[in-house]
Amino acid sequence: MAFQMHLDTTHPEPDQAYREFALDRPGKVIFVGHHLSTATQLRCLIRSITLAGATIEVNSSIEMPNNFFLEILGIQDEIGSTLVKREGDLATISFNMLINPEFLHHVLRLSFEN
Repeated sequence: MAFQMHLDTTHPEPDQAYREFALDRPGKVIFVGHHLSTATQLRCLIRSITLAGATIEVNSSIEMPNNFFLEILGIQDEIGSTLVKREGDLATISFNMLINPEFLHHVLRLSFEN
């Protein structure tokens, strides 16, 4: 069949389009509930960050939602995020919109000040 997907073929990893920065900063995963309520929060450690997403460390026994807000400790803004991949304690997430390079610079600068 011409339209049959070949699930058994291996696909190469895509080239990384954005520079990744080590962060190791505490954060929160804020669940988006009914009517956009944000009552449930989960602590995490943001291991690395790019303009397009991040790698976070979360307890592997806790189930994460597919869509949530990420809050970085010391920053007032919340970033709309989507879970891409989960392997044990590490979760790869993508931001729903690219973050502003100046915002990323501010986040990285905060890490050096502490």
